[in-house]
Amino acid sequence: MKILVVDDEADVQPLFLQRFRKEIRNHEVEFDFALSGEEALDYLEKKHSEVVLILSDINMPGMSGIELLSHIRHEYDMPPPVVMMITAYGDEENHRQAMQNGADDFLTKPLDFNILKEKLKTFVHNG
Repeated sequence: MKILVVDDEADVQPLFLQRFRKEIRNHEVEFDFALSGEEALDYLEKKHSEVVLILSDINMPGMSGIELLSHIRHEYDMPPPVVMMITAYGDEENHRQAMQNGADDFLTKPLDFNILKEKLKTFVHNG
């Protein structure tokens, strides 16, 4: 399963690679990373058919995660990727906007990787 992680914080990449070491080694998951919404859209233009799941931060400079989600939902409907939004705030406004724009799920920072892994298993088995 190919996962695109979109987050403007560079330290997110080594964290994911460390926490998913076993799954990556077993070829259960493969990660690609984008540091902005714009970079994520460029990536999806070339490889959207490969991406099964997108994990996107909401609060990023430039294009927000909500704007990115809106682009994804309008431009990539076949097959639609699963999009999980990540935010540092548990505020209802971001949650509401993410759901209105078609988010499949919602996570808060700091990420609980055990919860994330459980959710990924669910998407793999239901997908």
